[in-house]
Amino acid sequence: MGRPVIAMTKNINILGQTFILHPSGGMFWEEEDLLVISDVHLGKVAHFRKHGSAIPQLALKGNFLKLDLVTGFFDPKKIIFLGDLFHSYINYEWQHFDQWMQDISAEVVLVEGNHDVISPKKYEALGVKVIPELIIGDFLFTHHPEERENCFNFSGHIHPGVKINGMARQQLKLPCFFRRQNQMILPAFGEFTGKHILEPKAGDEVYVVTKEEVIYLNT
Repeated sequence: MGRPVIAMTKNINILGQTFILHPSGGMFWEEEDLLVISDVHLGKVAHFRKHGSAIPQLALKGNFLKLDLVTGFFDPKKIIFLGDLFHSYINYEWQHFDQWMQDISAEVVLVEGNHDVISPKKYEALGVKVIPELIIGDFLFTHHPEERENCFNFSGHIHPGVKINGMARQQLKLPCFFRRQNQMILPAFGEFTGKHILEPKAGDEVYVVTKEEVIYLNT
């Protein structure tokens, strides 16, 4: 029997495999028992606070609460971070990440992103394997979106979002999973990461992320 899927998640099929999209921005590959997360940008809150931005101390816990939520929901054997796990150099949020790593049993892999400037040795000391990319079967996992022959690409980096027009002319900008023919771009998982608004074209699929559910957007 497959893993139970509740209403807030979205089940999709890619190349005969089942992927579950979660409103945290994480994606679970059911057959591999593997959780994929992109662009957490740990340390960004501490970085902004250090430089005088008025961000509440509580905001620091936001990323870790989301990580606990999605890992607790899926209980994966393996977690892949698709780059930009940490926003910049080590700051006091590193200690929180160290503690988080001690509390989970999953194998953790980091596919390097452009913000990942911390030495791989620091990650490896916590049990995180750092690699430039990962290929599993027909699937290619990278930080930047890539097109490669005979591969379906999962990536991040873009922080994809879409505009949705509502009643009374209001307009919402929401994060999304953005799927093209041979590619899926994951939303940024982290707090205070911003969004890059994409315009869907014919054949694209958009799965909007709210705080409570993932919704297929009929474009």
